[in-house]
Amino acid sequence: MQKKMIAALAALAFVCLLPCTVFAGGTSEKPAEGSAPAAVSPKGKIILSTTTSTQDSGLLTYLLPVFTRETGWDVDTIAVGTGAALKMGRDGEADVLLVHARADEIKFVEEGHGVKRFDVMYNDFIVVGPKTPIAHNADVEKTFKDIAEKKLPFVSRGDDSGTNRMELNIWKKAGIDVKTLAQYTSAGQGMGATLQMADQMNAYTLADRATWLSQKNNSLSIVCEKSQDLLNFYGVIAVTPKPGGKINAAGGQAFVDWMIQPSTQKLIGEYGVKEFGGALFTPNAQANK
Repeated sequence: MQKKMIAALAALAFVCLLPCTVFAGGTSEKPAEGSAPAAVSPKGKIILSTTTSTQDSGLLTYLLPVFTRETGWDVDTIAVGTGAALKMGRDGEADVLLVHARADEIKFVEEGHGVKRFDVMYNDFIVVGPKTPIAHNADVEKTFKDIAEKKLPFVSRGDDSGTNRMELNIWKKAGIDVKTLAQYTSAGQGMGATLQMADQMNAYTLADRATWLSQKNNSLSIVCEKSQDLLNFYGVIAVTPKPGGKINAAGGQAFVDWMIQPSTQKLIGEYGVKEFGGALFTPNAQANK
């Protein structure tokens, strides 16, 4: 009887200790190599004003949860054209900008509205539309001239975005005034909506490759690509705080620092590889050195 009592007590002690042993083992286990770092405590919220292409391409949906987990800053995203994004920065309505109109971004900083501009990534613009009568080529000025001469329909974003500014510059270089184009339509929409409109109208348009690949569910084809004139560079800028303003300088700078750090640059370079068969953006923060 005494031996049975001792055995029962020993078994009971083992069972009581078992949950503690498992719990201790679970908390002391090290994260697997290459796993995501533990989330940090919430710090607050920042306002990111950015071009529609970073949202329409899915890049922000991919990146921002990681940013929040690693830094503690939540992000309110306002996706507009680059011109509108820069205006938000000038008006103190955003903490940080992610845009793609390099000359305008540099001017924005020189005027004192931004702390400093950093290169983040690039992709390229493409001209998409019906396969005929324009054959696939790498000369964007000739492509625009053909569209004008053949009186073919063209849909412009018409929203003062980086894409819209690039398009208007190409028309200007080609010596064409868009006011003379009978079948020129200004959509006043983001990239995704403009692509849909061009598809419905069987028209041509200028698009960034990332949005085109991520939303390629239409009948349009690439008719012009890989011209040096079509490279599309993105920059990130923390907005300069102003006396009496509400700029979140710490949060804005945290976003800038995070976007150009090597681990984030690696994430950017990996985005789209599995789903679309190739990266949608090429990281280039090394250009800041």
